[in-house]
Amino acid sequence: MSDPLRPRASLRTAVVWEVLKDALERRVKAAGRDALDVLDTGGGTGNFAVPVARLGHHVTVVDPSPNALFALERRAAEAGVADRVRAVQGDVHGLFDVVERGGYDTVLCHGVLEYVDDPAEGIRNAVDALRPAGTLSLLAAGLGGAVLARALAGHFTEAHQALTDPAGRWGEGDPMPRRFTADQLTELVSATGLQVGAVHGVRVFADLVPGVLVDTEPGAMEALLKLEAAAAEQPAFHSVATQLHVLAERD
Repeated sequence: MSDPLRPRASLRTAVVWEVLKDALERRVKAAGRDALDVLDTGGGTGNFAVPVARLGHHVTVVDPSPNALFALERRAAEAGVADRVRAVQGDVHGLFDVVERGGYDTVLCHGVLEYVDDPAEGIRNAVDALRPAGTLSLLAAGLGGAVLARALAGHFTEAHQALTDPAGRWGEGDPMPRRFTADQLTELVSATGLQVGAVHGVRVFADLVPGVLVDTEPGAMEALLKLEAAAAEQPAFHSVATQLHVLAERD
């Protein structure tokens, strides 16, 4: 995944970026400040952190990979936002060993719950990093998208395995440790006391459409972006999305 502001990458990131940007604008108005303190858990090389910093916010990125954090710092410097991006090595389970509890207006937890041993603990830590009034942006792998992708590729046994496996995995060779349904994610978030404001399906069609069509057909990318945005809000498409995005707030 690349910078959400780059056109080609927007097929994978546009829905989340627009929802997140709107949420940040609302939080700015509610907080009465121009700049927010944002925590990006598992933020890696800054796919979202750098664009958020470009909006003027201060972003702390926590990630276990020193290589990813090095790339983040270089990326932030190239974007002219090095003074607003802080890289910290750590993970969501040991989050408060490296960052302040209750110190952030917004917390991003993108691509984290799939990999942690205890998703409930991971989400609780992310929520505990929020200030009394704060916003959580949660992005995780969707079960239905994987089932659909395996089936369309002709791997019907693997599709059935993913559908019936408690972790949503299609086999031993599956690189994804865990996948979720929309209900599972909203239950995890609601259990922390946050109010779920919106659920969006991400990459409903983008991973299924041949790349050559998007790259060569005039206007195809723009039309696909509009289709993704429209489908994202429809609950019927949540069950076939590659990823699921949950936006929740603490009143």
